[in-house]
Amino acid sequence: MFSFTTDPAQPKSQLYAELRSAALALTDGETDAVANMANLAALMWQFLPELNWAGFYRTINGELVLGPFCGKPACIRIPYGSGVCGTAAAQGETQMVADVHAFPGHIACDAESRSELVVPVIREGKVLAVIDLDSPRVSRFDEDDQAGVEALAAAIGERI
Repeated sequence: MFSFTTDPAQPKSQLYAELRSAALALTDGETDAVANMANLAALMWQFLPELNWAGFYRTINGELVLGPFCGKPACIRIPYGSGVCGTAAAQGETQMVADVHAFPGHIACDAESRSELVVPVIREGKVLAVIDLDSPRVSRFDEDDQAGVEALAAAIGERI
C-alpha cells in the first residue's frame, strides 16, 4: 500500500524532492513503461496543486501519442512541432507557458487550461515522452516547478 501526503505550506523544492522520492519508490523494480507512467501520472495529480491535467505523451513513430494521464479526455495524437507538447518534443526542451491562449499554435484539448508545463523525458539523447501538466490558473508554473519536473523527468528516464 502506498500513502502519500503533502503539506501545502512546504517550499516547492521540498515538495518536488518528495515527489521524486515517491516516484522512484513507486516504480522501483517495475519494468513496464505504461504501468510506471500510469502511477506517475496519478502521483503528480495527487502531489501538485491547481492542476486540471497531468500525464504523458509518448513518442511513437515520430509523433506524440497519448499515454497515461489524470484529467479530462485529451487529444490522442500531436505532431512534433505542434502545440506546447509537440514543441517540447521537437526541441527536446522544456516549455513553460504562462498563458496558453497566447502560445502560437496551442492545441486546446481542454478550454479550461490556462497555463502549461511540458518537460521532455530523454534517454540516450532521444525524447521518449513528455510530461504534460496543465492548470486552469494563468501563470501557475514557475522556475521552481520547472526545475522540479525536470529533475523528476531525469530520474524516471530509465523507467519508462
